[in-house]
Formats: sequence, structure tokens, C-alpha cells
Amino acid sequence: MRVLISGAGIAGPTLAFWLKQYGIEPTIIEVAPKLRTGGYIIDFWGTGYKIAGRMGLLSQINDVGYRVREVHVVDRSGKRISGFPVDVFWRATGGLFTSLRRGDLAAVIFGAIDGRVETIFGETLSAIEQDQQAVRVKFERSGEREFDLVVGADGLHSRVRQLVFGEESRFEHYLGIKVAAFEVQGYRPRDELVYVMYTEVGQQVTRFTMRDDRTLFLFTFADPSPEGPEMHSLAAQKALLHRRYGQSGWELPQILDALDATDELYFDRVSQIRMDPQQGLWTRGRVTLVGDAASCASLLAGEGSGLAITAAYILAGELKRSGGDYTTAFARYQQAFAPFVSGKQEGAAKMGGNFAPKSKSALWLRNLVMNFMNLPWVADFAFGRQLTENIELPNY
Repeated sequence: MRVLISGAGIAGPTLAFWLKQYGIEPTIIEVAPKLRTGGYIIDFWGTGYKIAGRMGLLSQINDVGYRVREVHVVDRSGKRISGFPVDVFWRATGGLFTSLRRGDLAAVIFGAIDGRVETIFGETLSAIEQDQQAVRVKFERSGEREFDLVVGADGLHSRVRQLVFGEESRFEHYLGIKVAAFEVQGYRPRDELVYVMYTEVGQQVTRFTMRDDRTLFLFTFADPSPEGPEMHSLAAQKALLHRRYGQSGWELPQILDALDATDELYFDRVSQIRMDPQQGLWTRGRVTLVGDAASCASLLAGEGSGLAITAAYILAGELKRSGGDYTTAFARYQQAFAPFVSGKQEGAAKMGGNFAPKSKSALWLRNLVMNFMNLPWVADFAFGRQLTENIELPNY
């Protein structure tokens, strides 16, 4: 069986790894000219972490990860006004937890298939046609090829989903927040292994120090409009961040100076992808979707990479279990994963206030709750439920 996977992020290489293990031949295409690096810091735990262990990757993941000590919330002058230790995450997950750059996690997974799986960078799809026997795809640069199955693992703005299921606007649910992130070298001050957050009504910026004297900044801010010139222009993105944060306190003048000097800025709207079970959910014939392309929960969920790994593992396993009967495999994949990810989406949609509080009272309440997390029994109760997984991980 030949499977084309569009996307070399988290879900795509994970799927390719397991398909290769099961004797199925994957090919990956990726629109970027090379493997994407960097990205904001993610927390990695749960079923995704366990699957990475089954892939033999935990040592490498932990080597590039960070054991964050604390979350600090500061005021305009930089004084700590709230926060909590992060040990609760380790207790709640039994130590199966780390924080790392999304790009570093992707690089570790890709390293497990590099040289073993055909991978074509700088390529995307212009057409997908299928019948009872095969799927014929047209590449924008390298002609046509035929595969048994096509899997869209190409993220929130999936090209496969657009070609086979329809325009993004049919499935995207904008959560009213936009996000931007960038890294700089040599920034001072440094707070090692501490998330430092400065929050105002409607917006927040977070600073996190990394190895090699690098610092990551993450902006999240409320914006009622999903579209705007900033969605397509680096200059417009920087101008918008200056307008939003130009009068802010703390280190924002210095941070905005660092922003002006960078040419690499991640910028996107915070959205979920919700597809209709009555319309086949993530499947059309020989084409299916996985990861953010199918069911993006958004960065508010704090678990997108783990969800992508879990979905890819289940999809590959069901293809193995069904002996190549893709119709049965796709149905079982959706049956196993859809309720789980639906719950994660519902939880994430309620988290926007933590990243961009709607009022001074909401901000005050959030900071108060964070301070209560200094009490271990309160933190264990609150985060223990949040970090508990309600999916049974199959053994294929």
C-alpha cells in the first residue's frame, strides 16, 4: 500500500514512522523548502508522550526539552504578583511531562524516519482525483503520481482539506485571539526555567529563556476580526504588535525593539477545526485527515502536538489491523479518536480568558487562582483533572 502524507510537522512524520513499521510505504510532501524549526514552547505529556516512548524517542525529546520550575506573573514594573511552581504537572503525569519548542519535537520525530521514507520538500498539491482503485494527485512542481491513500497532515490551513472537503471557512472556528512569537539572541534579563508573563486586559506577552543564550517571546491578544493585512505581511504584523503593545509597561519597549530587528515572526489566528460527523467527518473515500488538519484544538488546549501524535498512531494502527481495508480503518480511527479530541476542543474554547482577559476583574481573578496553585493540594486537584487522559491507548 502506498500512502501520500501531506505535511512534515508532527502528525505526518509520526504517521510515516508507524506505517513504515507496519510494512506500508509512505511518501511525505512538505510545502516548506526544509524542515521547519523553532516555534513557540509547548507542553508535552499524556498519550502523545507515551507513544513517543514506544517510538524510542523519549531520551532525545527530554534532551531538547526544559524542566520549567515556575510560572511568574509580573506587573508593569516587573514585580512578581502571581504565579505557581510547575511541579504539579510532574506529579499529575507521573513524570511523563516536558516543555520544548514545537520545532524541536518535530525534528526529533523526523529524525526517526529521515533516510527511510521518501520526503519531498518545497512541494504541494494542485489537484486530487480518486476512484475505486486509487488516488491521482497533481503536484505543483513535479507532475502527477498515483497512491492508494492520501492523508492530509498539513495543519490548520490544510491544502488537502481545501481540495477534497471544501474551503477552510466551512470548518474554521475563530476563537477571537491572535498569536505571534519570535526568538532573539542575547536578550537580558534572563530568568532560567521560568515562564514570565505580563498581562493586560485583552492581551499578554510571555518571555522564556532557552539554551544557547536565546529568548522566546509569545504574544496573545484579543482581536474580533480573523482577517486583516497582518495575516499576509510581516510589516503589517509588526505594526499591529506595536499598536497593541506600544503603551504597555514591563519590558515591552525593549521587546518591541527586538521585534523590529527580526525577520522571522510566527503569526496566526487562534482557531479550531470542527468537521461534521454527518458529512463523513475527516474522510472522503481514499482521503483522510489527521492532526490539526482534522481537528485542531488550538494552542489554548496546550496539547496539540500530543493530540497529533495520538491521532497518527491510531490511524496507522487501524490500517494495520484492518489488513489494508481503508474504509474500516478510517471508520475505526474516527470512532476511537473523535470523542477524545472533541472534549479537548470544548475545554480549550473556555481558556481564552487566561491568555487575553476580557476585563480587570477577570484578570484579577485569574491571578488569584494562580496564587492558590501554590497550595499543592489545590494544584493537584485543579491540574490533575485537566491532565488526566480519558482515552485507552491501543496496542497494535
